[in-house]
Amino acid sequence: MFDLEGLRAAVRAHGRVARVVVAVVRGSGPREVGAAMLVWAAGQSGTVGGGALEWEAVLRARAMLAAGGARLDHEALGPKLGQCCGGAVTLLTEVYGAAEVAALSGEVVARGAGAAPLAVARLLERARGSGVLPGTGLVQGWMVEPVLRPCREVWVWGAGHVGRALVAVLVPLPGVAITWVDVDLARFPCVVPEGVRVLPVAEPARAVGLAGPGAEHLVLTFSHALDLEICHALLAYGFGRAGLIGSATKWARFKTRLGALGHSAALVARIDCPIGDPALGKHPQAIAVGVAARFLTQPIVLGSAVMERKAAL
Repeated sequence: MFDLEGLRAAVRAHGRVARVVVAVVRGSGPREVGAAMLVWAAGQSGTVGGGALEWEAVLRARAMLAAGGARLDHEALGPKLGQCCGGAVTLLTEVYGAAEVAALSGEVVARGAGAAPLAVARLLERARGSGVLPGTGLVQGWMVEPVLRPCREVWVWGAGHVGRALVAVLVPLPGVAITWVDVDLARFPCVVPEGVRVLPVAEPARAVGLAGPGAEHLVLTFSHALDLEICHALLAYGFGRAGLIGSATKWARFKTRLGALGHSAALVARIDCPIGDPALGKHPQAIAVGVAARFLTQPIVLGSAVMERKAAL
């Protein structure tokens, strides 16, 4: 998908930016169609697969920055670049400045030479008329990409070492909207990753109602009492998934206290504690890796999450 917000942020920060996207894959390739990277004069972000393919793509992209424009390059990974994937890919490279980014809008970015082919026009009409988004790829010479929209809402409660590690691991993932909460702005790092919403609130539990009903929550504040307040508020309000940092002893005490506050055992059991994978250890980055692995392998289905909560009540 086309990460329009990411492109806008890169253009604001670096001026002219080249976007390289995998348009076609034949056989085995290092990345899928739609994988993209951004390249500017002194840096880059994202990847189209690394190795010689990416190295040459970066050189081409930087050479295009001054003049602008777009180009398609067809790369045979084995014969030409010596990569072991064995297939072939087509890369589309386009240069964007402030004016080009400002011209992008809607739910689908489609571009190519001349008038849009009928097949592309029909895809765009379906997207506008019925909300059916097309797949990513080349359609009769036109590149068609749905615009990336956040589809998972994550709230990180606590800006300590584990909170910072979690945000750093989760923020590069596509389609994730992160809200980061703590009691004071001074508790956050001086530089917060692009796109993360920082919410300093003296009484964090009162901010639970700002989250969507299917949001995913990671509770890891500096205070057990505050953790308990947030868990109590989440159980009353509802959530897609919730995880609490802590030991078996902490969780046993929390279950007792949350039960005393009127929550059923079935509902309390929907909170995961401890978060992450205990086998990986207690280092903040190890916890973050475990949380991210579960995040990627067990996506939330909003309808089922809401039904589970209603059944527990």
